[in-house]
Amino acid sequence: MLKVAILDDYQNVSQQFVDLKKLSGKYEIKIFSEPFVDEADTIEKLTEFEALLIMRERTPITKNLIENLTKLKFIVTSGLRNKSIDLDAAKKRKIIVSGTESNTNPTPELTWALILGLARNLKEEIDNMYQGYWQTSVGVELKGKILGLIGLGKVGTQVAKVGKAFGMQVMAWSENLNLDTCKELDVLPCSKEDLIKNSDFLSIHVQGGERYKNCITLKEMDKMKKTSFLINTSRGPIINEDDLIIALSTNVIAGAGLDVYEKEPLSENNKLRFLPNALLTPHIGYVTAENYHVYFTQMIESLEACVNGKPIRVIE
Repeated sequence: MLKVAILDDYQNVSQQFVDLKKLSGKYEIKIFSEPFVDEADTIEKLTEFEALLIMRERTPITKNLIENLTKLKFIVTSGLRNKSIDLDAAKKRKIIVSGTESNTNPTPELTWALILGLARNLKEEIDNMYQGYWQTSVGVELKGKILGLIGLGKVGTQVAKVGKAFGMQVMAWSENLNLDTCKELDVLPCSKEDLIKNSDFLSIHVQGGERYKNCITLKEMDKMKKTSFLINTSRGPIINEDDLIIALSTNVIAGAGLDVYEKEPLSENNKLRFLPNALLTPHIGYVTAENYHVYFTQMIESLEACVNGKPIRVIE
């Protein structure tokens, strides 16, 4: 039987979305619910597996990992893009890499949860309610404020539409900004510098990778309004984390809402965890029942297609 590993099922919920017992006659499946300690630990625990079903950008599937997993034949990832897979190394080993579809609305929805949470000091007020306090802060309204978007793709577009519904002015910048999309959404295209200087809420919606790594550093945060908020539901390294900790600790900006981090899971002693003006969620932008249903059912579908010699949704 084909040995299959399901990686990084942090919530241990994969079996809620697919009936693995029905597959027991064809596959020997093992679920890993905890992150691996390091790459050596990953290699040791996965050395016997022929197929990996992975959640996008949790365990890095590096060149070294691929070269050491000599029995590996198939990698199936959630989503149709996964920058943590070394595709060249996989191709060299003739390992088939395929993916799944993905809903685009969960991340914009969480983005607005973070924006609203920051605007109305929900972290402080909720914590204080449990401590017996009443009305300890003063929030701000969204109407009339400037929402700045770094990226106006599928996610950024949805965030922009909600911003307009709230009565916000929306501005956008990216290196490949589509001006037709700006016009269609009544979004003001601008330079990166103008976006940073003018935004009351600056939200990031571009892909990870070298292009946007350290796009926001202390240099940029120094140019932001003291009353502004920074939101990142895209990729952690887009913001320099050390610089962000300095900016939040010294009130260079009013606060930050984060769902992604430079290294995940976020360590227990990471300074971000102890900052009162940091609203943090554990990379749950895509973690919804609807999305997981798509991911896990199509992972099995893709695996079956690979085994049958007719792979679908191949990533190259």
